[in-house]
Amino acid sequence: MESENVTGNREFLLLGFSEEPEVQSLIFVLFLSMYLVTVLGNLLIILAVSSDPHLHTPMYFFLSNLSFVDICYTSTTVPKMLVNIQMHSKAITYEGCITQICFYLLFVVLENFLLTVMAIDRYVAICHPLHYTVIMNPRLCGQLLLVCWTMSALHSLLEILMVLQLSFCAYVEIPHFFCELNQVIRLACSDTFFSDLVMYVSVVLIGGGPFAGILYSYSKIISSIRRISSAQGKLKAFSTCTSHLSMVSLFYGTSVVVYLSSAVSENLQSTAVASVAYTVVTPMLNPFIYSLRNKDIKGALTRLLGKKQ
Repeated sequence: MESENVTGNREFLLLGFSEEPEVQSLIFVLFLSMYLVTVLGNLLIILAVSSDPHLHTPMYFFLSNLSFVDICYTSTTVPKMLVNIQMHSKAITYEGCITQICFYLLFVVLENFLLTVMAIDRYVAICHPLHYTVIMNPRLCGQLLLVCWTMSALHSLLEILMVLQLSFCAYVEIPHFFCELNQVIRLACSDTFFSDLVMYVSVVLIGGGPFAGILYSYSKIISSIRRISSAQGKLKAFSTCTSHLSMVSLFYGTSVVVYLSSAVSENLQSTAVASVAYTVVTPMLNPFIYSLRNKDIKGALTRLLGKKQ
């Protein structure tokens, strides 16, 4: 099969999960429901934080940004899949695929950085409570957010530049429901050494670095909590971290499962099924984790919904 650069009139095929009409209808309803819940739940978190003056703190500032990223994160993949199911099509243009990879990488890495910044915020709040408002001032919070966006954008741009150097054969079938970077690189007809190198180095640095920061923050938090004399004080201090810990566990846990399944299983479509956990389920569950475990958020949501009635 001859190798050629993909041009504007070329299309990739997203194989998705199943070709059976009954299964496709079920998938459409399931993913549409999860997408609507994700958008509505995270939008409510953003509105609750912005409308309640009591929640204008660094912790909730980063949470509202995380909710915004979750909406964007899911919106890069699910709507295109839903449109393809409705149109009985599997096609995505080369430009559309590159755009999807670009924004997917931007938002998934941004979520990773935001979870790290939120861990640092909890570290300062518990280990340096008297200096918390001075250290985590609005200017620093804005700077941290800007750094997160900048680093994520640079990483996404680097990966896209590597993909743009690749050549693809005339027909490219992606065994996934969206253009996932690793799957696209695997299907290239040209040499992928540098693309693979950049991708794996990025996973180590972009994934491992922030995760190490989270582990360090919580090691200091646990050490600080252990020095608290009263059991009630320990519980109160730890309770401020439970929601964030749940989100971190969900995000990193599902990511590890996906990468292990892709390394162990030869069935690439099984990897696509596993990836639903962190591309769709995790953004959907984040609002529930924070609203169910956090009295401030529950109170703000109650007041917000009360005003709407």
